[in-house]
Amino acid sequence: MDRSAPPPYRRIADEIRARITAGDLAPGDRVPSTRRITKEWGVAMATATKALTALGQEGVVQVVPGVGTVVAETSTAVSSKQLDEASAQAGTGPRRVSGGAGERKERRAREADGGLSRARIVRAGIGIADAEGLRAVSMRRVAAGFGVSSMALYRYVAGKDELVLLMADAVFAEVRVPDPAPEGWRERMEAGARLQWALYRRHPWLAQYLSVSRPQPMPRAMALIEWTMARVEGMDPVTLLHLALTLVNHVRGTAASLEDDLEAEQRTGLDRRQWMAAMGPAYERIIRSGRYPMYAGLGGNGEDAVTLDTLFEFGLARVLDGVSVLVEGRTALVEGRTAPAVRPRPAAG
Repeated sequence: MDRSAPPPYRRIADEIRARITAGDLAPGDRVPSTRRITKEWGVAMATATKALTALGQEGVVQVVPGVGTVVAETSTAVSSKQLDEASAQAGTGPRRVSGGAGERKERRAREADGGLSRARIVRAGIGIADAEGLRAVSMRRVAAGFGVSSMALYRYVAGKDELVLLMADAVFAEVRVPDPAPEGWRERMEAGARLQWALYRRHPWLAQYLSVSRPQPMPRAMALIEWTMARVEGMDPVTLLHLALTLVNHVRGTAASLEDDLEAEQRTGLDRRQWMAAMGPAYERIIRSGRYPMYAGLGGNGEDAVTLDTLFEFGLARVLDGVSVLVEGRTALVEGRTAPAVRPRPAAG
């Protein structure tokens, strides 16, 4: 073991600083998150967190609430000599701070080689959003992954707004409805809700992007909702759409916390269990006051008693129970009989 070699967190910090110096990351740009560092450098979350902490202490990066860790506006580039020394310590050798005419020509050649396509750009954007959240997606960031300038992307997409719309539509193409489809209205609505939930689980950013008040035209998403509601009969179109959006809002609203959790993990370096464990003593002090009997009744099951999955399951059952009252009531009215009493179904799990 070479004891003269810098520790892993310092090597990572030096390499991120070198990217800033070379102009790959400009002031305000997001730096690699802790999750991305663990994947790119193959280190533990604690090491990734320590690397970003070191850069923050040096004033190279700063944490912006709601955004993440970005290059500090006051960050200045080190000299080429300092960069070479840092690179040598990291075992990577000297690096050029900026490219000349030859490098610019090489970049133009890469941009003109036909390697880019709308589909590849969309897939790249999805990859970034899945790993770091939608705020990490920018035309510059996607272009950097291809080794081209941001302008090269504008030949395929008009800008970030169009890119994200294409990303959302593309992930809805992943949905495969069951064949044969459930015949009952309740079974069909439940299946549609679970398809949405699974999609949000794979792509945590998607739920926060979608909007009920300002919906985007996405035929694939609309097709899934049409399929979900296809067995609900006897409703006028306005009522049917209200039922559909009530279900959508439950699934989407619950899933909106998925991206929050992803970004919180990147910001703090703690996953949910680690964070809950860290908050445990504070919660215990509050509960011991005796003023919170509901929380005290959870005992040692508090951490797993309520999760996003249990909230989804419980809420889904209650929404469908409510829809049942309306559907069965309408059916009974048409047939001239008394509506049967609805027995709520227990939440799954």
